Amino acid sequence: MTETVLTNARIVLADEVVTGSVAIRNGVIADVSANATRAGEDLGGDYLIPGLVELHTDHLEGHYMPRPKVRWNPLAAVLAHDAQVATAGITTVLDALRMGLDEDSEMTPPDMRKLADAIEEGVRNDRLRADHFIHLRCEVSAPDCLESFALFDGDDRIRLVSLMDHAPGQRQFVNLETYAYYYQRRLKLSDREFEAFCARRIGESERYGPKARAAISAACQARGIVLASHDDATAGHVAEAVEQGIRVAEFPTTREAAEASRAAGLGVLMGAPNVVRGGSHSGNVSARSLAEEGLLDILSSDYIPFSLIQSAFFLSEVVDGISLPQTVAMVTKNPAEAVGLSDRGLIEAGRRADLVRVRVDEHIPVVRTVWREGRRVA
Repeated sequence: MTETVLTNARIVLADEVVTGSVAIRNGVIADVSANATRAGEDLGGDYLIPGLVELHTDHLEGHYMPRPKVRWNPLAAVLAHDAQVATAGITTVLDALRMGLDEDSEMTPPDMRKLADAIEEGVRNDRLRADHFIHLRCEVSAPDCLESFALFDGDDRIRLVSLMDHAPGQRQFVNLETYAYYYQRRLKLSDREFEAFCARRIGESERYGPKARAAISAACQARGIVLASHDDATAGHVAEAVEQGIRVAEFPTTREAAEASRAAGLGVLMGAPNVVRGGSHSGNVSARSLAEEGLLDILSSDYIPFSLIQSAFFLSEVVDGISLPQTVAMVTKNPAEAVGLSDRGLIEAGRRADLVRVRVDEHIPVVRTVWREGRRVA
């Protein structure tokens, strides 16, 4: 039996912060003692929080394709990504892989499968610091969405599947100026070409979207995979999501959709960069305002891994009535429970010893040490 004791820590528990110690035996939290003095590793009054749980990060693709036309070794890409998320305090991560790709994308469905294979090889051979699972981001309006999804039939690392539709004029892109910023500039389209592009995207959404939504939601319910909606904007979108068995509402774009999601019992997930920046990069509802109204359950780093821990400490400072234990729960307990990982996310006896030592300097959290199942990984 191996035992580690971490002492003189400000321990963030479910509903309070206490100064004390945590004992770890064989990768599990054995005891939490408040105001206890016992021999062990002295954390010098730093915070000790549960390991962060990340449900939606698009960060891996940038390591695999760091430049146009460049492909990195997929295992090396996963290792680089893993090192960055672990040192940001993330001990459990659902790596998002795209199902359904833009026609101008250099990525292909086989690329997504290669990355998944690399993740699974890393897990199998104990090469990774964080615990990695897979999140399939299904662009239901794409002609190849179902073909891509079929490459993952029977894959047991999948914990979450999100259904999304980025066609113009709805959801994330109600504002066509924002859509033009994303696509017209990038593809260097004239106004006439952009008009035709939008019409084609809308047509694909109408043609492929309903079939893909129905097929994927049915498959996930049969396999016990948690489903998420994406960019819901109206109460109608939320009602459709509930019919499809959705349990997590990712990035609702309006207060109306967030309220409807909460009323329907869905976990409301928003981007941590939105919290830190003070608003959405697409001009949609502010995550901070949803937190102020009690409509925010889960935070995701989305495209900046460090934003997850940064947002948890920042939000507790800038929003009245929200405590540090509550904001820490948004990046630990709540996301873990949303995807059925009930063995982690809290500092209490019997939970996995996924822990992060944090010092706060000038309002910025500094990750000093990370333990996963009691093993120091950063």
